[in-house]
Amino acid sequence: MKTFVLTALFVTIAGLSGCDRSSQGFSLPQGNAELGEQVFVKYQCLRCHTMAGYEAEAETLSGALQTPVQLGGQVSRIRTYPELVTSVINPSHKLAEGYDGADIQVDGQSVMPNFNDVMTVTELVNLVYFLEDHYELEPYPRTEYVSPH
Repeated sequence: MKTFVLTALFVTIAGLSGCDRSSQGFSLPQGNAELGEQVFVKYQCLRCHTMAGYEAEAETLSGALQTPVQLGGQVSRIRTYPELVTSVINPSHKLAEGYDGADIQVDGQSVMPNFNDVMTVTELVNLVYFLEDHYELEPYPRTEYVSPH
């Protein structure tokens, strides 16, 4: 009986410790930026987005957004791997800021197509790896303090 109670207690404690997911992370394997660029082109991301260095490719696509959403460049806060993954698999999770809502959404949903049923996990990994490389953190503006003496 004591063995049963101790076993049940151990299983309960082990199960409870597994409930705290705050310290657990999720990440996909490391991707390949060159293959990610191919995914970027394959799924015609430039129909709705702009990115420095890809202006000529964007001009060749028809049906582009009137006001494309900028990807990459200098940002005040780095775009994390999980944020980029979420933006691809659930574009309506957080709509881009600083754009006219009518340009990027319909009824509160992103106009970005859902690629979940056509994009492979490998393509997603490579695309996110490619996108990460195009963001640069802006230098932090230091505040100049004047000494009172």
